[in-house]
Amino acid sequence: MISLIFFLGSAVLLGFTQAHGGVNNYTVGDTWYRGYNPDNAPEDQDGMPWQVNRRWNSINPIPDPSVLSMACNDPGTAAVASIPIEAGQDISAIYYFWLHAIGPMVAWLAPCDGSCNSPSFNASAASWFKIGQRGLLSGGVVEGTWFQREFQDWSGAPNIWTETIPKNLKPGEYLIRHEIISLHIPNAPQFYMQCANLRVTGKGNKLPGKKYLGTLPGVWRMDREFLRCFIVILKMGYCLRKETLLIRGL
Repeated sequence: MISLIFFLGSAVLLGFTQAHGGVNNYTVGDTWYRGYNPDNAPEDQDGMPWQVNRRWNSINPIPDPSVLSMACNDPGTAAVASIPIEAGQDISAIYYFWLHAIGPMVAWLAPCDGSCNSPSFNASAASWFKIGQRGLLSGGVVEGTWFQREFQDWSGAPNIWTETIPKNLKPGEYLIRHEIISLHIPNAPQFYMQCANLRVTGKGNKLPGKKYLGTLPGVWRMDREFLRCFIVILKMGYCLRKETLLIRGL
């Protein structure tokens, strides 16, 4: 972990100026946590005591929502470190020069039922629930303003996506998953996701009920009905199947 002031002043950590992209780093309060960078050598990152991000090898999207890498990208191997955070605190995912502007953004949590690094924990079989979702703010699907567009910053400053850990969440180890779904190509949504380890503390004792849970892969589909749902219903918010409802009041 490194001071946020140092982080914001360090040009060498910007990276990812190409198209596509992913989460570069995370912040909680004034503390910065370094994420995985697919442009750097894996041997300099894998197993490092500071690494909170599950490994992802490419800035390119996952085009097929039915593959196992939908959970935490490819290959999605476990990280060693965890971000300590108290239930009710904010966590920010930091991106740079995010290119795309159309489509929703969804933040997920999954309890690891022990250590997120355990060989017995499988992210693609975990029970995921939404803690945040950002969509169309105004106008139409193509010409309107999505949060994804508002989130962009081409000045070189960080693109910051902040969500709150539910205040009554049961303490324990969780994966947090930030997902951007880009809809700029008709009938071909692009899925960008990264996962990081969290160690949640606090006095809460709650987990979401079954109606809020989903699996990844399993939530999104590529059939015509669901693609239409993305295009039409997203004008009013989100295509919400019952197992992917946004939790409220937790």
